[in-house]
Amino acid sequence: MNNMYGFVRVASAIPSLRVADCRFNAGEILTMMQQAEQEKVHIICFPELCITGYTCADLFFQHKLLKDAEKALMYLKEASKSLHLTSLVGMPLQIGNRLYNTAVVLQNGRIAGIVPKISLPNNNEFYEKRWFASGGETTVREIAFQGEKTAFGTDLLFENNRCTFGIEICEDLWTPVPPSSQQSLHGSEIIFNLSAGNELTGKHKYRKQLIEQQSARCNAGYVYASCGHGESTTDVVFTGNGIIAENGHIIAESARFSFEPQLTVTEIDVERLRSERMRNTNFEQGKSSDAYRRIQLAPFEDADFTLSRTFGKHPFVPSEEKQGESCHEIFSIQVGGLAKRWLHTGSKTLVLGISGGLDSTLALLVCIRTCDKLGFDRKQIIGITMPGFGTSERTYNNAVELMKSLGITWFDIPIREASLLHFKAIGHDPETHDVTYENVQARERTQILMNMANKHNGMVIGTGDLSELALGWATYNGDHISMYGVNAGIPKTLVRYLVDWVSQELDEKSERILKDVLDTPVSPELLPADKNGQITQKTEDLVGPYELHDFFLYYFLRFGFSPEKILYLACRAFKNDYEEATIKHWLKVFLRRFFSQQFKRSCMPDGPKVGSVNLSPRGDWRMPSDAVAFTLDE
Repeated sequence: MNNMYGFVRVASAIPSLRVADCRFNAGEILTMMQQAEQEKVHIICFPELCITGYTCADLFFQHKLLKDAEKALMYLKEASKSLHLTSLVGMPLQIGNRLYNTAVVLQNGRIAGIVPKISLPNNNEFYEKRWFASGGETTVREIAFQGEKTAFGTDLLFENNRCTFGIEICEDLWTPVPPSSQQSLHGSEIIFNLSAGNELTGKHKYRKQLIEQQSARCNAGYVYASCGHGESTTDVVFTGNGIIAENGHIIAESARFSFEPQLTVTEIDVERLRSERMRNTNFEQGKSSDAYRRIQLAPFEDADFTLSRTFGKHPFVPSEEKQGESCHEIFSIQVGGLAKRWLHTGSKTLVLGISGGLDSTLALLVCIRTCDKLGFDRKQIIGITMPGFGTSERTYNNAVELMKSLGITWFDIPIREASLLHFKAIGHDPETHDVTYENVQARERTQILMNMANKHNGMVIGTGDLSELALGWATYNGDHISMYGVNAGIPKTLVRYLVDWVSQELDEKSERILKDVLDTPVSPELLPADKNGQITQKTEDLVGPYELHDFFLYYFLRFGFSPEKILYLACRAFKNDYEEATIKHWLKVFLRRFFSQQFKRSCMPDGPKVGSVNLSPRGDWRMPSDAVAFTLDE
């Protein structure tokens, strides 16, 4: 891959060590640096005080240990000349009459900067104030280390052609306002934490929550490396924690309690982080005076590497372990939105077309739950089947049986005769199965729904989903129009999961019907069925697989990724499902349709937003209808 996609490969390294054996420790650190080099890592982070070991205690006052640590650092500095990565290592450093717990940044045979720890623990387990001074109290800004001037201080940020990063050390993260907060406000996109966290019952879960939350608050990547096997176990045990998070989500993690060195490698998407910050207009509130010094690092090489991160095929679908909870929340948002609108309008009924397809089924289920929640009679829901030239026996029967089993009011109003009259009125040959043939039927159905709503003091409930809105897969002034679109925030890939989830809470007959609806091909059923009565017009044959379009939509809207980056990610996510040429073809279709169909979204009905991606022109997506479509660079 190319650096144009914004990925920075990082590593959290947990080496084996011996307490106070700096030579041995430096050798182990170098071995992991070399391993990371082989894996084309850009930045590697080691644990706190890894050159000496964190648990040296009063040995930190011994001049030999401090000298050995300096020798070990110089050994690593010299060795880094042949490496292309940036390394962060921890060591004690004496400056004047003070001893500091520091993180040293090494790159290309030089010490780029040294950052001292600010917050020193003072508890039963650790009493760092016995040995170290806080970096927050020093006025030193530069030191002469082994004859070379080196930037020193808590105000250092490091940057090059790929990213800007900052450093905090262990306890710094656990304070009310971690240094990384201000670092992020001043441009740091990745935070590295050199740590030495011991293990206690329940502490690991809390530690992970801290890292997740801090990466989310800072819209940043967070790389955490805590020492493990080899540290003294006199009073506490260190299990080794390599944790890498990105904007609130842990994306890579080491195993704990390992007796072997561990190198946890993944990529942080800096472009994605920048997109988040650009959209968050409150991000820089609380920014102090620009007191950070920026240390320029040598640029990372653009050598290609295979992305190690995996990307789910269905970004809108919650993970399996959270599916029940998420579906309940999403469905409740839909119900809450409809309940408010129903009560506000004072309508007596809800009116919607029931086709036997997934979208109208989900809309019906939302209406049912809303009705029950408000204590209304389900007969106040009016479901209308409107069979046309392409309606199949399977979908029609499912629609009818579902309405009966759910106990709503049902009307059957065929549209064939009315459509033929309209064809005659406008001079259209009914044997010509073109867009006019299809849209006459769609608009006839909408006319019926609107007029029935007038007749029964009702409100027409829209059934179209987010994916259809994105592709413009709706007839303008037909199924495009309603009085409240309950599925407007639900992408097609999520509709299926919601219907399946709700089906498990219904009676056996209703559940059986819903299972068959789930197995029915997606179709508008506007073209005649085949000689066996089977559906001939399958939406995904015409516009492409919805799972691809939902993937494109998510990364296009949520992060503003370029078509080229979306293609790259899609090819990785769907490598076992589609050829690259197929993905590229449907991506071009998506871009063309998304731009050309904006005029339909500019006047779309109200509907509840349920996730981070939405297309309402009133807030979430504002685009001119005549914008030129993006193209995919070949």
